[in-house]
Amino acid sequence: MLTSAPVVPYIPATDVSRARRFYEGKVGLVAREEIAGGVVYECAGGSWIFLYHSEGAGTSKASQAFWQVQDVEAEVRELKSRGVTFEDYDVPGMKTVDGNANMVNTKGAWFKDTEGNIMAIIQTL
Repeated sequence: MLTSAPVVPYIPATDVSRARRFYEGKVGLVAREEIAGGVVYECAGGSWIFLYHSEGAGTSKASQAFWQVQDVEAEVRELKSRGVTFEDYDVPGMKTVDGNANMVNTKGAWFKDTEGNIMAIIQTL
C-alpha cells in the first residue's frame, strides 16, 4: 500500500547544472548520487529529493516541496546570508513580513530556485 511507501519529491530543472549550483551553493544540500542526468540530495530522516531535467520547470504556481524545520526565522536568516531571496505574499489569511509568515499553527517562508520552482520552509507551532 502507498501509505507505507516513502514518497520522493521531484524538482524539475530546465538547466540541471544551474539548479545544482543553487541547491548546493546557496541552499547547502549535498549531492548523494547522480541518476539519469539528475541528482539525488539526501535530507533528514532518510528522506531525499530528486532534481531532474524537465522543460516544465517553474510552471507550477504552488510549492513543490517543503522542509519541516524547528525555527523558520533562523533558517531564513541563514539562507539569506547565502544569497537566497524569499518571496513576499499578501493573500487572504497570510501576509509575509521579511519573507516570514505567521499563520494559525505554523510559520512559513517561501523562495524560488533558479528554475522558478517555489520551495517552502515550514515550522509547526
